[in-house]
Amino acid sequence: MPVCLLPPVVVDRIAAGEVVERPASVVKELVENALDAGASRIEVIVDGGGRRLIRVGDDGAGMTPADLELAVERHATSKLTAESDLLAISSLGFRGEALPSIGSVARLLITSRTSGGEAHAIEVVAGNKSGLRPAALSAGTRVEVRDLFFATPARLKFLKTERAETAAAVDVVKRLAMSRPDIAFTVVADERDPVSYAARGTGVEARLARVGDILGPDFRANAVPVLAEKDGVGLAGVAGLPAVARGNALAQYLFVNGRPVKDKLLIGALRAAYADLVPSGRFAAAALWIELDPREVDVNVHPAKTEVRFRDAGLVRGLMVSALRAALGGESHRSAASPRPVDSLRPISAPRPTGIAGWRADVSPAAPPGFAEARQASFAAFAPSADARADAAPPLAEPASHPLGAARAQLHSTYIVAETAEGLVIVDQHAAHERLVYERLKRQLAGGGIARQMLLVPAVVEFDPDDAARLAARADALATFGLVLESFGPGAVMVREVPALLGETDVVKLVRDLADHLAEWDDALPLERRLLHVAATMACHGSVRAGRRLRPEEMNALLREMEATPNAGQCNHGRPTYVALSLAEIERLFGRR
Repeated sequence: MPVCLLPPVVVDRIAAGEVVERPASVVKELVENALDAGASRIEVIVDGGGRRLIRVGDDGAGMTPADLELAVERHATSKLTAESDLLAISSLGFRGEALPSIGSVARLLITSRTSGGEAHAIEVVAGNKSGLRPAALSAGTRVEVRDLFFATPARLKFLKTERAETAAAVDVVKRLAMSRPDIAFTVVADERDPVSYAARGTGVEARLARVGDILGPDFRANAVPVLAEKDGVGLAGVAGLPAVARGNALAQYLFVNGRPVKDKLLIGALRAAYADLVPSGRFAAAALWIELDPREVDVNVHPAKTEVRFRDAGLVRGLMVSALRAALGGESHRSAASPRPVDSLRPISAPRPTGIAGWRADVSPAAPPGFAEARQASFAAFAPSADARADAAPPLAEPASHPLGAARAQLHSTYIVAETAEGLVIVDQHAAHERLVYERLKRQLAGGGIARQMLLVPAVVEFDPDDAARLAARADALATFGLVLESFGPGAVMVREVPALLGETDVVKLVRDLADHLAEWDDALPLERRLLHVAATMACHGSVRAGRRLRPEEMNALLREMEATPNAGQCNHGRPTYVALSLAEIERLFGRR
């Protein structure tokens, strides 16, 4: 085949494959153009997940008729000149490929007006450009993209559902709004209520205010400030306490010179800083801004400009890790503010306990009914208990008759010490019971369904609208696990029933954790695997907690059920549930052999 020049339309569509990956990519490019144009107010409208309509309007500088004609040509940009230093990029967009690439695969209409000038419009349909025509617009620029990918229909089958595409587009706007708190944003997405972020100004306080707007007041109440500088690299922002870690990475907002990025180096540094604080499968929440000389970072390594390359990557990574650890270490005495307890989780016919006369929290070894954690199914036959001490715990089983032996004591209200025929076993009571509850949920599910318990007062849980929509959409799947919920307006769900196996549990925290897990569900993921994720989350919330004192009978009941339960040696997170020490190992520790 001879060498030939490709037609311009084909070239534009090839470029569109790199720049316009999905509707969210279009939103990103158009909002970045508005920011570079000096807008103080930006409005984004998304319909049909962005496939039917994307409209971005701003009150920026606008374009003259001549500029408007050039804007839809390839490699035409107002952000670079022939003399510009490509190693010192300060604008968000600069390639000059976005508008012609979008116009090659959709119906693109741009209307613009400069201050004191007349408004004009230009249209590009599948790469075919129309002439300029007069239009009506008060100021700035309005860009409409309709029927995205109609010119390349094969791309449509790779898009996700409308809800998923809308969520991705809204997330893009959130990240850009976080990067520029001095600009007002309004987002209207499909049938949701409009979301507006008022202009907050500049400076640290403005950033904190915008963080609160997007991540919510709970995050701000459980976050610590981060501020550091080294060798010309500055780091500022807020980092969430380990206790408010999320089930996904959606709450990680990273910016380099004001540009939102999803860079592997920075994500790895954030993970390393929380390595000893956040368990596997959880993700820290943070909003961090890195500022450095533009010549020290290359923003032109990816067509979508979401990845960057630092000249001194080690300096940036080291600064992030040390600054985050210092900030979190200085607040080690703090814990996350607990959500309001839901005091409605009990059978409707059961009277509300009023406590035991004479019981005092500072003297009595165990809390009375109504204040202590509920008895779990494994221990249902036993009343709330006092401490199990070695001299007060008569053996209820012979050590040689059971693999995990007989319980002898409980240490720090967390660990069970059992004597075996060959040594001793130390059991983490929460991790062990978590596995038992998980396996019981699986058995009940396979046996025809999980028993439910109705809440005396339904619990209303507020979320981000995307999380609430995901939960409502999967209500049927969650109902198979005994969790019955329904939509309760935009950004909220109402929980009516919970699995009876869980006993008293924090319904709000349970549903929030489930929402985080559902955000990572892939439609291609097998249904069984998705349901097991739900079961594991519920098991964690339904397990006996560390810090609860157990009677000898309760401890032995736990050991016996562990022996009869498959995979009881590890909890749902892969951590061991018990550690065994043989007599020989103990004797070596004491120098007896």
